[in-house]
Amino acid sequence: MTTEHHLAIERVSLSYGDLPVVTALDVALPPGKITVVVGANACGKSTVLRAMSRLLRPSEGRIVLDGRDIHRLPTREVARTLGLLPQSPVAPEGIVVADLVARGRHPHQKMLARWSNADDRAVAEALAATGVEDLADRSVDELSGGQRQRVWIAMALAQQTDILLLDEPTTFLDVTHQVEVLDLLTDLNRKRGTTIAMVLHDLNLAARYADHLIALRGGAVVAAGPPAAVVTEQLVRAVFALESLVITDPVSGTPLVVPQGRHHALTEVMV
Repeated sequence: MTTEHHLAIERVSLSYGDLPVVTALDVALPPGKITVVVGANACGKSTVLRAMSRLLRPSEGRIVLDGRDIHRLPTREVARTLGLLPQSPVAPEGIVVADLVARGRHPHQKMLARWSNADDRAVAEALAATGVEDLADRSVDELSGGQRQRVWIAMALAQQTDILLLDEPTTFLDVTHQVEVLDLLTDLNRKRGTTIAMVLHDLNLAARYADHLIALRGGAVVAAGPPAAVVTEQLVRAVFALESLVITDPVSGTPLVVPQGRHHALTEVMV
């Protein structure tokens, strides 16, 4: 694996039909780091990720992979460098875990070429890395939400890309499985140098796991940088329209957002 691949958005505008979502956006992923994109619902987070993965063509600007327009690159070349785990992926009915993970090898298959020892190793390593070896012969339909998410990540790992994009990988998971999935992605980043970019709804988990945080509002970048510099009470108010206290997470030392609602709030500061 390498940390030398660069993926960036340059003055990009994105829309769905006549509905503009993002205008003149500039975003760059730090190579070899974990980037998390946060923001309120409908602010353009998933749209930006879809554009980075070449699923959505910009109306203006360009997506650049290693200095070249991603839409001018061969599909297989892009797929060998960049992998995507979309929101709520759907597995073919009845497919077993090993077969689904093996589909991650498709970008490495040449026409009429046979399955190779390298393919076997890649699938075995992906199953082991995600802790789902024991599920290899199980139907994906039978798995829990946490198990299924690990299997999808295993498929992405089997693709052996240097950049991995994930759209809300912890959605619908309980807190235990959320932490397990994010720990797994951190292991992947630290052991293999994989550049990771993902959308998360939980701002506290984003602040804990991100090296680089991007906050969006209305399709524009409000702030970007290390979580300690980005996550402030002013930022939370501007992006989420939420009054809060930002304190230090006693476990990770990263910013921790404590919401202030209309109820259960201290009216006096106790000293």
